[in-house]
Order: sequence, then structure tokens, then C-alpha cells
Amino acid sequence: MFDSWTSQLFFAAAGGVDPNPLMILPFAVLLLSIAVMPFINKHWWEHHYPKVAVALGLITVVYYVGFLKNSGRMLHVAHEYVSFIALVGSLFVVSGGIHIRVKGESTPAINCLFLLIGAVLANFIGTTGASMLMIRPWIRMNKYRITAFHIVFFIFVVSNVGGCLTPIGDPPLFLGYLKGVPFWWVLEHCWQAWLVAVLGLTTIFYFFDRRNFLRASKEVREKETAHETWKFDGLRNLAFLGVILVAVFLRNPPGLSEALMVGAALGSYFLTPKPIHEANDFNFAPIKEVAWLFIGIFATMVPALDYLEIHSSELGLDSEMKFFWLTGALSGVLDNAPTYLTFLAAAMGRHQLSLNSVTDMHTFVAQHDHELIAISLGAVFFGAMTYIGNGPNFMVKSISEQAKVKTPSFFAYLFKYAVPILLPFFVVVSILFFSRWRVF
Repeated sequence: MFDSWTSQLFFAAAGGVDPNPLMILPFAVLLLSIAVMPFINKHWWEHHYPKVAVALGLITVVYYVGFLKNSGRMLHVAHEYVSFIALVGSLFVVSGGIHIRVKGESTPAINCLFLLIGAVLANFIGTTGASMLMIRPWIRMNKYRITAFHIVFFIFVVSNVGGCLTPIGDPPLFLGYLKGVPFWWVLEHCWQAWLVAVLGLTTIFYFFDRRNFLRASKEVREKETAHETWKFDGLRNLAFLGVILVAVFLRNPPGLSEALMVGAALGSYFLTPKPIHEANDFNFAPIKEVAWLFIGIFATMVPALDYLEIHSSELGLDSEMKFFWLTGALSGVLDNAPTYLTFLAAAMGRHQLSLNSVTDMHTFVAQHDHELIAISLGAVFFGAMTYIGNGPNFMVKSISEQAKVKTPSFFAYLFKYAVPILLPFFVVVSILFFSRWRVF
């Protein structure tokens, strides 16, 4: 293994600079603010989070441009941000133009089928798009007996673990794709873990829901099982969705992919009848929050990524099991997208490879695929541990509360559902895929 001095020489040869570790502080402050400020002073945070994100991001930009004389690094990050927000934003807008109307049929078996459909759909329109599209019909079809665990398991399956098969599915995987991970790599290497996780969590949900269903009165059960037809409005947006999916594969000329995504979003928004948007309570507030916060995240995470590439050997990350649990632990309490890149940088750095080199990425994917699997699963799966682990989690909670559904508080979600249900389940996943007794 190369020592730290050799790693620094390697990284410098690749065009990188070893940043002062103090420059990681803006990144830590921003993520900590995202995690705790909505609970400390929600009103202040809602009005000032764009200023906080931009101010902290500017600290890093000034440092890299003015002190390290590395403006190219910031330009590269800016392009990645544009690509990221173009995909997330366009999927958000297009999914907001599709409305599903459904009542009844909420037997435990039908509910499980609904979650499975959501898990598959998340890989085509993202966990954000799938969550926004399906949470309202999920609430309506269970309205006679809906409880907190219905919302929690929706977040588990549709808003998180379901989106593990494509880079479109979850923001961390799309960031990996932007860094050079082949598009179909995730499907080829993570489908077994996806199947175990989705079927496992859906099975657990079935027993919760069956108990709830049997405890309901006969009148409620009759209402819940009354046959109803499903109706889909705004299906013209499937054409715009197809444009976005095609655009994901277009990397040349630069800017074409993003332009097509923005064009699809604009076409969807202006051609979707207003009643559909009103039925979905569609507005731009959630995507505006993501856009502002990720300006700061993309900028401030650069020193952390660069530092980890050089000093990864000092972290003791020497097994897939450690990568899975450490990536997951931070993904659960911070945003899982930058956490994914942070540990991916560390994994590549310990093999003297650079996260900012597509050639190095292809080498890493070919030679160290199990480490990448561990990081990918840790980031995506553990995003379900808290409301702040992944963007759609809070949006689902907010929509549910608007629909007068009682949802667990931050700590109730964590200690009543996530810790007792997800943690033991993830132990099983880690044994099956990353231990000496691995099955897959």
C-alpha cells in the first residue's frame, strides 16, 4: 500500500491539490445545518437556507480559485451540478404532470403489489418522482385505516431502497454515473441486493398490514376491498419522460443532455392541464429547496473529496463490510448523495485512483466492484434511516401531514421504526453480500 506521501505525489500528478483539512468545515456545517436547523428554528431556516448554502459554498470557491489557483476544479463541479439538477428537476416536473386516481382495493396483498410497483417505477423516474406520483394514491386507497407504518414503509421501499437499479433511481447513483460508473453497472451488480431488500421489506410490511387489516371493523374491511377502477391522467407526460431517459445517455456534445431535460420539463409543465397540477398539489417549492441546498453541497464537498483521495489509507477502510456500514451510517444522518461521493473517493484513493478521472473510474469498477457495490447499497439503503437521509423522505412526510395523516416525529421514526426494523434487516443484507459467509 502506498504511504501518505506517495499518495500525495500521485494525486498531484493527476492534477489535484491537497486541501487544508480545515476547509472541510463548511461542508460539515452545511450538512449539520440541513439536519438540525429545521428542528431548531424551522421558520428562520425556511427563509434563509439559500443564503447559508451559497455563503458556505463561496468560501470553498474563493479558496480553490484564489488560494489554490485551481479554478478548473470548480468549473468541473459546476458542470456536475447542472447535470444533477437538470435530471432531478425534470423528473420532478414530469412526474408532477401525471395523476393517479384510485380508491379501495387496499388489502394487504394489493398494498404490497403497490409498493413493488413503486420500487420498480423509482428506477425510471427517480425516488423523488415515484414518491411524488404515488404517495397521494397510497393515502387515498388506505384512507379508512391508514396509520404511521403505512407512511414509514412507503418511505422505506418507494422513496429509498427501490431506486437501486439505475443511476436515475437515486441521486447518489446518478453522481456515480457522472463520475464514470457505467449506466448499466448498477443493474448488473446490485439487482440481487435490490430484490432481497424490496421483497424482504415488503414481506415485513405485509405482516404489519395484515394485522392492521384484521383489526379493522367489518364495515371498514368491506369499504377497503370494494373494487374500484384506477384512472391515470396526464399520460402525455410519458413522452417527455422518454426524452429525459434518452438524454441521460447523451454525453456529447456537452450541454445537449441537460438542454433536452430542461426542454422536456418545460414542455411537460406548459402542456399539462392545470387541473392535473392542482390535483397533485404541484408546486416548485421542493425542487427549489433541493437546487439551493445542492449548490452549497456540491461546492463545499470538494475539499472533503480531495482530502479523502489522498488520506484514505489513514481511515482503516479495508473491507466491503466497513464501506457498507460507514457509508450507510453517514447516509442515514446526512444527505446520502455527498456521502456516497465521499466514500467513493476514499475507496478509489486507497487504490491510488482518482475520482476525477474517468479512466481511473473504469479501472476501479473492473477491479474493485465489491467495494463499489458496498458503497452504493450503503448510500441508497440507509437513506431510509431518517427523514434527512434522502430528499423524498421529508416531502412524503409533508404531503402526508397535509392530507391529515399522522406521521411519526423525527425521533419516533428513527427509534420506533428505522432502528428496530431496518438495522436488523441491514445486518442480514451485510452478511449475505459482504461477510466471509456471503451468499451472493
